[in-house]
Amino acid sequence: MQMPEPSEEDKEPMFGNLGAFVNGNMFAGLFGPTIGVKLSDADRAALEAEEVTQPFGPEERPMGGYVGLPEAWNSDAAQAEPWVARAFAHVAEFPPKAPKAKANKPKK
Repeated sequence: MQMPEPSEEDKEPMFGNLGAFVNGNMFAGLFGPTIGVKLSDADRAALEAEEVTQPFGPEERPMGGYVGLPEAWNSDAAQAEPWVARAFAHVAEFPPKAPKAKANKPKK
């Protein structure tokens, strides 16, 4: 599977990171130039009815529950921002993700 690398320009709307999290749960991410957001079913349907969206993640296995925002919005924060805010509000309702237990390293 070919993983696209985001350019520095692609990373700019994501503040230099590849994912944005609330309570340990990702609500927005970057896959190549695509900004993906995790929306409620109703919000996702509304966005898809208004705009041409795209799958988010690898072409052969997009991430379930996420939708890729229109690529033209990468340089138009005013259009992307309300949907990122909706994703944040939606995912903020999820229970916090429990930290993973650290693996015990064998002593030498």
